[in-house]
Formats: sequence, structure tokens, C-alpha cells
Amino acid sequence: MPTRTAEAVWSGNITEGKGTIKTQSGVLADKPYDWRSRSADGPNTNPEELLGAAHAGCYSMALSGALGKAGFTPTRVHTTAKVTFDKVGEGFAITKIELVNESQVPNLDEAKFMEFANGAKSGCPVSKALTGTTISLSAKLVK
Repeated sequence: MPTRTAEAVWSGNITEGKGTIKTQSGVLADKPYDWRSRSADGPNTNPEELLGAAHAGCYSMALSGALGKAGFTPTRVHTTAKVTFDKVGEGFAITKIELVNESQVPNLDEAKFMEFANGAKSGCPVSKALTGTTISLSAKLVK
């Protein structure tokens, strides 16, 4: 399996500085990020938003993969990751991530869906990488 890379460049102090982020694929190419966007409502991206995107994407793929292995083909798997960034002691931390999922899967009952949903939460590689963070899941099977 390949190793993926991303880069970040930061100039200045933490509150007034600014930076850019880019990915190997070029999907993100010198995208701006800054403290205001991290701690308030700035117009740029931030590490928590990017982590949320990665987690939501990983979870959706893990759930779809588990369903497929069991013979179920989802019509739609939609996941939102809500990443909480808080002041903790003298510093900051990602204190929790809430995964909210709605999936449409023909011929699957709610109880079995929840087994797959919970399994994907613990089996998703991003969830595994974030074991020091509280991760909750709200999953719903929609018809």
C-alpha cells in the first residue's frame, strides 16, 4: 500500500500567522489555514476540519466495505464528523468526535445495520489512529 503525504507551511506567531496546506494528490494545493479559522469563524480551513473530512470519508468507506462483504450494496452512505477543539489546561486538544451517519441499504434491517455501523466505527483506520479521542456514533438506516 502506498504512503500518502501532505505538507504544511506556517509563517508568524500562532494567533496572527498564517499558513498553507497541500496534498500529494493536488486536491488541496496551497490552501490557506490560520488561527482565526481554527478558534472562531475564519474563512480558511483548519486541522480539525481536515481531520473531520478524513474521518467521515474513512468511516463511510469502512461501512460500505463491511456491508459489501456481507452481500449488501448501499445506495447511499452519508457521514458527518463533528470535531470538537477545546482549551484543555495550558493548551488545546481535540476532545471528541461525533460521527453522524445516515445510510440507505436495501434489504437490511435496523438491528443488523447497527452491527455494521458500530463495527465500522471501531474498524475504520482513522478511528484506530484516534484512539485517544472519544468517538461517538449516531447511525440511522433510512428507507
